[in-house]
Amino acid sequence: MGYDIERFVGYVNEGLLCSICRDVLEDPLQAPCEHAFCTACIHGWLVHHSNCPEDRQMIDVSLLRPLYRYMKNDLNRLQLHCKNREHGCEMVCSLESIDRHERECEYSQIPCPNAGCTVQIERRNLDGHLAVCEYRSRECPNGCGYTILSAEDTQHNCVAELRTELELLRSEMICRVEEAKHEMESRLDSQRRHMVQKESILQNEIEELKSQMSRMMSDVRSLMAAERQHRQELEQAELEKREL
Repeated sequence: MGYDIERFVGYVNEGLLCSICRDVLEDPLQAPCEHAFCTACIHGWLVHHSNCPEDRQMIDVSLLRPLYRYMKNDLNRLQLHCKNREHGCEMVCSLESIDRHERECEYSQIPCPNAGCTVQIERRNLDGHLAVCEYRSRECPNGCGYTILSAEDTQHNCVAELRTELELLRSEMICRVEEAKHEMESRLDSQRRHMVQKESILQNEIEELKSQMSRMMSDVRSLMAAERQHRQELEQAELEKREL
């Protein structure tokens, strides 16, 4: 839909009106036959039709183009009233700048930013509303640090709130301690299993060393016995030699 022609000051050229809604063009597009439309209007029309609503020439979405520059300039220079005129805004500005003005207009209806509040208020009255809004929040004046809503003032109890906060902190601390405990137990179990495996490996290595040492001692005894036998044979040979 276009801009309501009743909002405009002075004469509006027929060529700047949408051929479908007959209001002043908004976000305009132009067909090859040079008829102009609001983007929303022509897209809605082409869902059910395949021709121009003015001269019935065949058109397609792909054939639509932006408005000629001179027509766009003429459109942007049109003067119109703010949409909040009925609420008291007397601003008249060009179509090119109307959106910027209306985004900042003091007479615009805006929602209260407080969570839970459904009031729509004029921007210029927002500060006054926030001062009395039953959903406004503030810090407890008694020093407990709790944020309260005005509607909860009569129900707020610093001791109860602090006790609740303390219980929450205690529960959180217990959970953290339990998590740390489980983590430490898991680490200790892992280290214990590692130490058991290491001990088993070391025990096997010790047994192997004992076995090797036993074999070495046996070899040493065998060598010592062979050496005694060899010495005896030499002594016997020496005696026989003397006798000869």
